Amino acid sequence: MSRIGRLPIDIPAGVDVNIAEDNTVTVKGPLGTLSEKLPEEMDIKLENNQVTVTRPNDLKRMKSLHGLTRSLIANMVIGVTKGYEKVLEINGVGYRAQKQGKKLVLSLGYSHPVEMEDPEGIETVLDGQNKITVKGISKQKVGQFAAEIREKRKPEPYKGKGIKYADETIRRKVGKTGK
Repeated sequence: MSRIGRLPIDIPAGVDVNIAEDNTVTVKGPLGTLSEKLPEEMDIKLENNQVTVTRPNDLKRMKSLHGLTRSLIANMVIGVTKGYEKVLEINGVGYRAQKQGKKLVLSLGYSHPVEMEDPEGIETVLDGQNKITVKGISKQKVGQFAAEIREKRKPEPYKGKGIKYADETIRRKVGKTGK
């Protein structure tokens, strides 16, 4: 059995889980509602405040879908109860971020400011001018938007300038030396 797939998912109080015929799982909680269509081969059951996922056979594809399906449901439950957040740091002289309504305006050393609109269900919060926190209930959307922000100016290895995740370490390189 899949070590991750066989674990039951506990449903906390205040969270409502609905499983439709075509394996569309809808999770409602205090922070919002998430819905996702999961692989139809998996058998998803809700009994006494626990969700269990079982697979029909031991084919390689079924084994890989087993753990994935369980993880997706668990992420949805965590998302509607606690939510997800990613913290990004901006390093570099003159590099900064500003918030204009739902727009995030980044000054990253280009000839123009980079403007990014907050997607639906995602909120960006600034802490000072060089710390961006991306918050939301969908782990996938939060991670994707944080990656898109980071992509605007990746950290470079010589001076460490750019946008990096707060928990990321940049391997620094030694610059060239003159004779």
